[in-house]
Amino acid sequence: MLLKTFGWSFAVTALGLVAAVFYGGWKAFGIVAILSILEISLSFDNAVVNAGILKKMNAFWQKIFLTVGVLIAVFGMRLVFPVVIVAVSAKMGPIEAVNLALNNKDRYQELVTDAHPAIAAFGGMFLLMIFLDFIFEDRDIQWLRWIERPLAKLGKVDMLSVCISLIVLLITSFTFATHAHQHGGAHADKAQTVLIAGIAGLITYMIVGGLSGYFEDKLEAEEEREHEAEEAAVRSGKPRSPVLLAGQAAFFMFLYLEVLDASFSFDGVIGAFAITNDIVLMALGLGIGAMYVRSLTVYLVRQGTLDDYVYLEHGAHYAIGALAVILMVTIRYEINEVVTGLVGVILIAWSFWSSVRRNRALAAAGGDAGSAEKTEISSGV
Repeated sequence: MLLKTFGWSFAVTALGLVAAVFYGGWKAFGIVAILSILEISLSFDNAVVNAGILKKMNAFWQKIFLTVGVLIAVFGMRLVFPVVIVAVSAKMGPIEAVNLALNNKDRYQELVTDAHPAIAAFGGMFLLMIFLDFIFEDRDIQWLRWIERPLAKLGKVDMLSVCISLIVLLITSFTFATHAHQHGGAHADKAQTVLIAGIAGLITYMIVGGLSGYFEDKLEAEEEREHEAEEAAVRSGKPRSPVLLAGQAAFFMFLYLEVLDASFSFDGVIGAFAITNDIVLMALGLGIGAMYVRSLTVYLVRQGTLDDYVYLEHGAHYAIGALAVILMVTIRYEINEVVTGLVGVILIAWSFWSSVRRNRALAAAGGDAGSAEKTEISSGV
């Protein structure tokens, strides 16, 4: 099972590391290995969230996610995206941008770093909306009840997550503009760019997420129509199989996954420049990491890990919220990538540990969820 799920990742790792040695010797080998680890540590929460969405899709779309999706993730976001950033921000052609990336690495890194505020604003707003929509939803299973219960009540206010996101964006843009003005206005024009990029991130989330939600609602209506037939199958002793997303519903969910992956990859792409400004090594290292994230996503789906450890999805969304805040903060202040990676790992590890405690409490109570909840509340979870 493990080899079947991670086989392609192992193969890509071997090919990527060999290519690195041929390209730049053992130093390049070390850089690619470090970048791979960086991408995996920064994107583990991505895999958990992806798994929560992917398990709703049928086998065909899961394969599309692993084939076409990988091409978009590895070549699109980790290779083409940094070049596109330079081409757009420096107002040059794509061929010229590629030439710059290969032959003038210092100038290339400078241009990508220069575009960081806009990238962080777009990705930060997209991820912040994901976190807020999750935390404001009233759900049966709650992890940190002392936070989630009151927030679920607040979530009944229409468009609250959009309002909060726009307030955060306005504060960030205003703070950045004030800082730029105090330092001679060298970056004053970027304050407007930050605002526009953030709004673009918000609009992207609302369009893609809205379409996904619309077709998912249509699927739920279809599930209701088939409910009687499923119940009849259960009564006859046949296993009940869930209706999985297909067609338009799965297509828009696939688009949502790709935009989500893009937002997660922003910090990895930008953080990679702290290690190297060589576009080839960056693509190799981040591409290997992206493959493992994809394989880990499928592993979580096939093993049913999210069903067994119910707080993992909560921990991943808290990590998304933390990453969104970090991205917005990095518009003005520099934050070490190690901090970014550790925050996500700690939150997911904490949620996993809480899930294990819940399962033990359930087992001790003989499967009584209410008793397990009382045990968790008394222990401060």
